[in-house]
Amino acid sequence: MPYGHWGKALRVNLTTGTFRVEPLDEVFLRRYMGGWGFVAYYLLKELRPGIDPLGPENLLIYATGPVTGQPIAGGGRHVIGAKSPLTGGFGASEAGGFFGAELKRAGWDILLFEGASPEPVYLYIHDDRVELRPASHLWGLETAEVEDRIRAELGDQRLRISQCGPAGERLVRLANVMHDATRAAGRTGLGAVMGAKRLKAVAVRGTQRPPTADPERLAEMARWFRDHYQETSTAIFSTLGTMRMVRINQEAGGLPTRNFQEGTFEHFEEISAERQLETITVDRDTCFGCPVRCKWVVEVNDPARPVHRRYGGPEYETTGALGSLCGIGDLQAVAYGNQLCNAYGLDTIGTGVTIAFAMECFERGLLTTRDTGGLDLHFGNAEAMLTLIRQIAHREGLGNLLAEGSRRAAQAIGPEALQYAVQVKGQEVAMHDPRVKYGHGLGIGVSPTGADHMHNVHDSGYTTEGGIAMLKPFGVLEPLPFDDLSPAKVRMVRYALMWRLTHNITGICFFLAWTPQQTAEMIQAATGWNTSVMELWLAGERAYTMARAFNAREGFTPEDDLIHPRFTEPLPKGKVAGKTFTMEAYKAALRCFYGLMGWNPETGAPTRERLLDLDIPWVADLLEN
Repeated sequence: MPYGHWGKALRVNLTTGTFRVEPLDEVFLRRYMGGWGFVAYYLLKELRPGIDPLGPENLLIYATGPVTGQPIAGGGRHVIGAKSPLTGGFGASEAGGFFGAELKRAGWDILLFEGASPEPVYLYIHDDRVELRPASHLWGLETAEVEDRIRAELGDQRLRISQCGPAGERLVRLANVMHDATRAAGRTGLGAVMGAKRLKAVAVRGTQRPPTADPERLAEMARWFRDHYQETSTAIFSTLGTMRMVRINQEAGGLPTRNFQEGTFEHFEEISAERQLETITVDRDTCFGCPVRCKWVVEVNDPARPVHRRYGGPEYETTGALGSLCGIGDLQAVAYGNQLCNAYGLDTIGTGVTIAFAMECFERGLLTTRDTGGLDLHFGNAEAMLTLIRQIAHREGLGNLLAEGSRRAAQAIGPEALQYAVQVKGQEVAMHDPRVKYGHGLGIGVSPTGADHMHNVHDSGYTTEGGIAMLKPFGVLEPLPFDDLSPAKVRMVRYALMWRLTHNITGICFFLAWTPQQTAEMIQAATGWNTSVMELWLAGERAYTMARAFNAREGFTPEDDLIHPRFTEPLPKGKVAGKTFTMEAYKAALRCFYGLMGWNPETGAPTRERLLDLDIPWVADLLEN
C-alpha cells in the first residue's frame, strides 16, 4: 500500500446498485497525485465527447489528495468533478471542512459515481462498509434537515454528509454540492449532476488514519504551524477572515457593484467585516486540522428573516455577490440570502451574479414586471433578491430561466442581454474585478472551469518583494504592478497559476502560508516520495493541461478564453477610474500565454510536444483521434 494514499477507488454504479473496488498503483498516484489530476484523468479516459452533462453517462467524482485527512493545517480539502452542466466543459470545485478528511479516513482516495439511480438514494460509507440506501424520504428537504435525518437514521452524530440540495434535485445549473450545510463545492453546477443521478447524499464515517511515511515529521510541521502561523500572511484570516476583502477591494476601487458597472459601493460599511463582527457574528468555525478558525458563524433573531448558526455565515464572495453587486447594503439580508443558498444548495457567486444580471436587464428595459411576475428588480431591492433565490432553487417564475445561469438566460432574453451576463465560458465571474487585477483577468479567461477566483492569481499579492517570495523558487524574481499585462506579467501568471493548482491536487488549503519548500516537505513526509517543488509544480500543470485538453475535445476554441467585454470599459470612479486594458492588449497576452503553455494558437489545444513533456502522450492520442 502506498503512503499518503490508500491506493484504492470505489466505483458505484447507480443504475445497477453495484460497487467495485479498483486499485491505484504508485505510478498513477504520483503522476496524477489527487484532486484535479484524478478528475481530469477519469473524465478524459471514460467520457465520450459530447455527452449530456445531466445524462447517466456523466461521471461524478470525489477526489482527495495526499494531504487530505492528514493531521495538519490545510488537510481538510477535497475536489468534486464532472462534465459541467453550466459550461459544458471541465467541471471541478473544491470544498474544505471535514468531509474530505472523513472520506480519506474511511479508507478511500476516490469515489466514482456512474449511471443514474431509478429512485433517489444516498451512499453510506463506514470504513470498508458500503451501502446504497433509499432516499425518497429525503428528496425535497433542505440541507440541514437532511443531515439531521441521516444521522438519526444511522445512529451516528459524527457522520459527515455531502449532498446536492433541492436546487440540485431540480437540475438548477447553479446548484452546488453542500457539506455539513456550511461548506460548498460551489462552482460549475455539480449539484445538478448529483441530482440528475438521483444521488441525494453521501454519508461517511472514517476511523482510520491515512498511511503516512513519516508521521513524526508531519506532526512536527503541524506543531510549527500551530505555533507560528500568526507570524505569516495567514494571520489576517484569523482576525477578519475573507470578509476583510470588502474594505480592501472598496479602497482599491474594485468592489464589484451593480453588476460590475462600478467598483465602489456607497454602503460598503454596512456589509463590511467590521460591521458583521459588531452585529451578527456569534462564533468562529474551522476545518479539519486547522488552528486558524477563519470561518464566521452568524445569527439573526428576526422573525421575518431568521438566520441560524447552523448555516455558518457569509464569506466575502457571498457578501459581494448578494450585497454590493446587487446594490444591497443590508447585512441581514445578505446573511439570510447566504442561508437560503446553503439550505437549497446554490452557488452564492453564480446566483448573485445572475440576479445582478437580471436587475441590470430590468433597469435597461430588457425585462419588465410582466417577465418578473410583478417583482421590482431595481438594484438595491433586498426582498427581490431573496425572492429570486427561492424562485431559482425551485425553478418558479423568472427563477426557472435564471436557474439556467446568466449566459443561457441572456441568450433566451435576446442578443443585447449578453452584454450584461458577466461570465466566462458560461460561469459567472467572482468578486474580483480584472480592471484592478489585470493578470487575474487573464487567469479567469484561460481557466478550464470558466471564471474562477480560487485557482487564479491576485495581482495585488505580487506587487512587492514580500508578495513574490512564493514565486521566487520558480524564477519569478521581480514584482510587477497590478495594471501590467506585459509578457513579463503573463509569465508570472503562468507560474503562479500552476502553483495554485498544486493546492487542488494535494488537498492543501489556499489560505495557509505554507512555502513551496514546506509543501514539498509535507508531501514527502506523507508519501515517502523523493519529491521536489518542481515535481509538484509540474503535477499542477499536468492537471491543468488535462482539463484544458478535455475542453478542447468538447469543442472549446480560443474564443472561449476571451474576457467579458465589460472589463474593457473603464470604471467611472474610484482609485482606478478611467483605466483598463483593451481587448487587443488582452488578446496579445492570451497569445503569449498560449506560447508559454505549449498550446496551439489556432485551436487552443495543448500540443503533442507539451503533452509528451508532461508525461501524458495518451492525451495527445485522444485529441488526434
